[in-house]
Amino acid sequence: MEYVTLNNGIKMPKLGYGVYQTPPDDTKKCVLDAIAVGYRSIDTAQAYGNEEGVGDALAECGLTREEFFLTTKVWITNAGY
Repeated sequence: MEYVTLNNGIKMPKLGYGVYQTPPDDTKKCVLDAIAVGYRSIDTAQAYGNEEGVGDALAECGLTREEFFLTTKVWITNAGY
C-alpha cells in the first residue's frame, strides 16, 4: 500500500474503498472483505444509505478505530450548525 504523509505527520493510504451503490444488505460483508485484504480508508455518504453496514463492519473487524480513515458526506439540506 502506498501512503501520503499529512501535515500532522500521520500516514494516510492513497487508496481507499468506496461503497457508492453498494446495496445496504451487502455493505457489511463488502467492507469486511476490503479490510481483510488491507484497505484502511473507507469512503461512504449519507446519501448512499449504507452507512450502517460500514459501521457494523468496522465494529466487527477486530481492529481499532484509530487504524482507519473514514470519509463520509452529508447531504447539503442536512448540513447546519
